[in-house]
Amino acid sequence: MSERVAVRKTYKLFIGGKFPRSESGRSYLVQDANVSLASRKDARDAVVAARAAVKGWAGATAYNRGQILYRAAEMLEGRREQFVALGVPGDEVDAAIDRWVWYAGWSDKLAQVYGGANPVAGPYFNLSAPEPTGVVAVVAPASPALLGLVSVIAPAIVTGNTVVVAASPAEPLAAVTLAEVLATSDLPGGVVNILTGRLSDTVPTLASHMDVNAIDLTGVADADLAADLEVKAAENLKRVLRPAPADHDWFADPGVTRMTSLLETKTVWHPKGV
Repeated sequence: MSERVAVRKTYKLFIGGKFPRSESGRSYLVQDANVSLASRKDARDAVVAARAAVKGWAGATAYNRGQILYRAAEMLEGRREQFVALGVPGDEVDAAIDRWVWYAGWSDKLAQVYGGANPVAGPYFNLSAPEPTGVVAVVAPASPALLGLVSVIAPAIVTGNTVVVAASPAEPLAAVTLAEVLATSDLPGGVVNILTGRLSDTVPTLASHMDVNAIDLTGVADADLAADLEVKAAENLKRVLRPAPADHDWFADPGVTRMTSLLETKTVWHPKGV
């Protein structure tokens, strides 16, 4: 009998809760797997899906968003060995699971910490409350592939934003496998969209897209490229998060800066009764 030839898995994009192939039909071989090579059209489709999901996700209760993030941690825990088999160190998978839980816990507390009543000189109530920015484009860090990815996605979505993620071209399998986790985690379609392939094919489109409200350039190591993307983002006054330092410790306490950087503050004045 002839030796059996294994069927190589083809990893597709994650857009709108589905797994489409790139509209270009292109793929590339990385980590011994076929991975879709996203195009500018795919990036635009992902933004459309993210925008369509904003109203429902931002309108969900903070408690419900926390439940869904916790469910993602549960599903990731159940697939721990799969990520280890992909080459993700076990301690990194554990840290990624804990990171989901950590951000889930903040879901219904952030408004209490960063919102509240403001003292004013007059017969008014003056109340401030944090609200999501909207659609956030994210360039994921190349390393650590899983923990870095979770650390940029979770703070964006726990606050009610939706995201379009450009995964690391060199280490995409953790990202597309995480998409399979999220697809079974009660997360509404379009809240997280993941693109794989060359950053040059997708990130400039996201930076200049008029329906993207903010962009996180953490995974852009080239300072000149980051500056160019900032210029593109300026056309519609996108909020820009600049890349983290190369020596950033992703295992450290993440703090709340990433969450608060992707929030707007709404202040309401209301007259007091007599």
